[in-house]
Amino acid sequence: MSDAMILDVHYPHRRNPHRAGAEAHHRRWMEEFRMLGSRMSATSYARWDVADLTALTYPDCAAEDLALATDLMGFYFIFDDEFDGPLGRHPAESAELCDQLIAVLHGAPAPADSPCVRGFESIWQRISQGMSPRWLARAAYSWESYLASHPAEAASRLAGAAPDRTPFLFLRRGTSAMETVLDTVERVGRFEVCPTAFHSPALRELRQLAADIAPLSNDVHSYQQEVPRGDVNNLVMVVQRERDCTLDEASALALAEVQLKADRMAQLLDELPHTYRSLELDPAQEETARRYADGMVALVSGYLDWEGRTVRYRSEQTAGRPR
Repeated sequence: MSDAMILDVHYPHRRNPHRAGAEAHHRRWMEEFRMLGSRMSATSYARWDVADLTALTYPDCAAEDLALATDLMGFYFIFDDEFDGPLGRHPAESAELCDQLIAVLHGAPAPADSPCVRGFESIWQRISQGMSPRWLARAAYSWESYLASHPAEAASRLAGAAPDRTPFLFLRRGTSAMETVLDTVERVGRFEVCPTAFHSPALRELRQLAADIAPLSNDVHSYQQEVPRGDVNNLVMVVQRERDCTLDEASALALAEVQLKADRMAQLLDELPHTYRSLELDPAQEETARRYADGMVALVSGYLDWEGRTVRYRSEQTAGRPR
């Protein structure tokens, strides 16, 4: 990768020491729920190194929780790939699958003949363990938003042109799954941020920045894969439409946008101690807020390190884009 494709995220990545155990568990989970199906071999999937991505993005959690996060990350990839073929151009069929997954969030059993939904059911049951009703309601909303975005993405492919920036951001933020990924910071850390801190302007902005940096950086890296598939929800395509510029210019401008978000994230981190004091958080509340902010930073830095190395981003890889 050229230096022009590398972001300065201001903070180093770290790796969870329980990676090997999580990887072994993940192989067993993928086999149990037949997640790979017939479209991809276990060898090809292993080359993406999903276990390393999870070890980098959740560096501080315990072994059992890293195994859960790794299964969850694998689900994202396999589910995303469902829409790279004909399903991704049929909004009604997309909605049928997504509605089954949404129903699982509210207690409906998974169909026996759907490995994807059964795999998600097993993950949601594990995610729910030990979390409060308030947190589960927030997490379920994040999941519903993510899942329900896919029919709209299918409709956008049929349109055949890059959308304007505002609808692009709404849809990209939905299909990126980053709200669910960020909720997982709390779940695998076995803590919950109090409402006062979670909904404070500073942490809300930090969360939005973390949610944007990974998928928008991915848009630059995955552009060459998306064009042949007819995908149009890509920041590079949006910038090209706005600026009427070359692909190289649009890629550079898109990456510059992401860099500004990374710079702002670093600035916010320096301001958070003042935020905690101004909210008059007690020591326990401040500690969970700090752990959450640290977890979001780790997620971004770890993802960007993995993004630059995984074969899933390379042009010869025919699988779908990572989210």
